[in-house]
Amino acid sequence: MFRMYKHVLPEVDRELSYWESRAGEIPDEELRTQALGSIRTKRFHCQGGAVYAAADPASRPQLVSLIVALQTISDYLDNLCDRSSSLDPADFRLLHQAMHDAAAPGRGPVDYYGLRQTAGDGGYLAELVVTCQRSLAALPSYRVVLEPLERLITLYADLQVYKHIAPALREQRLRAWWQGHQEACPHLHWYEFAAAAGSTLGMFALFLAAAQPALEQEEAVAVSRGYFPHVSGLHILLDYLIDQEEDRREGDLNFCAYYEDTATLTDGLEEMAARALADVQALPAARFHRMVIEGLLALYLSDAKVREQEDVRHISRTIMRRSPLARLFFWMNSRYIRSKSKE
Repeated sequence: MFRMYKHVLPEVDRELSYWESRAGEIPDEELRTQALGSIRTKRFHCQGGAVYAAADPASRPQLVSLIVALQTISDYLDNLCDRSSSLDPADFRLLHQAMHDAAAPGRGPVDYYGLRQTAGDGGYLAELVVTCQRSLAALPSYRVVLEPLERLITLYADLQVYKHIAPALREQRLRAWWQGHQEACPHLHWYEFAAAAGSTLGMFALFLAAAQPALEQEEAVAVSRGYFPHVSGLHILLDYLIDQEEDRREGDLNFCAYYEDTATLTDGLEEMAARALADVQALPAARFHRMVIEGLLALYLSDAKVREQEDVRHISRTIMRRSPLARLFFWMNSRYIRSKSKE
């Protein structure tokens, strides 16, 4: 945690400052608005994800660069699809080709906006892609993680396509998609599986694994399985939890809305957290991965949006009472946020 606050978070801020300046140069007004908005309102995604860089000081520069660039792509495209007038699944899939390309060093960027009318982004998305490729290729075992990484990105891209199509079709398509994967996750509801597909944490864990000089294929697969679906599901359900009021206002899909009531939602989150903690116990450096889960709870449940929603405040108090380590991280994160707000 000392490395996180002393070194990693300042490096994340520097990376984000660069990408914010690049986003400000985007010629197309709509693309520029969404790129800037994604950085300014979702920077905590990069800050939280960068905890994986704190675990390997020798590879910290490459990991920070890679995690920030990939998460920035994710947040930008999510904003672009959420706020777009387009409902074309082919458009969304082409945009998310950037995620696939980012995890494929040596592959040339394509025209990711080829199915929409824009004035262009001045090379912004392509530069993010190339930055990911360069940083990933600098990790000694990057080739070993490419296959499980591609599987997670495919799930991520599928979700982004189905959740942004015409509202009348979204649930039907998501349910049909889930049925194709149900055998692997029979205990999950369709909306819990969909939530798990929307996380980048498994990708970041694979990046950290790729920093090991002699990673075995079985180890890479174990990391992927250790994170998907429960750690990933917890991550995105927490994200949706604090965004419920905003999503109701904007008419956006929110997977927490499919739970019957607040008690069922609380139980669902607690079960997902318990399964996540059990899954990472089988991984090397299990204490680190457990810390990530506890920190995840603290990061989201200390967000200002929690205080604005009575049901979410109740859920937050319930979960925090049962996790002393999460309470510690909650306190540390709250102090960090307050210190940054005074700068």
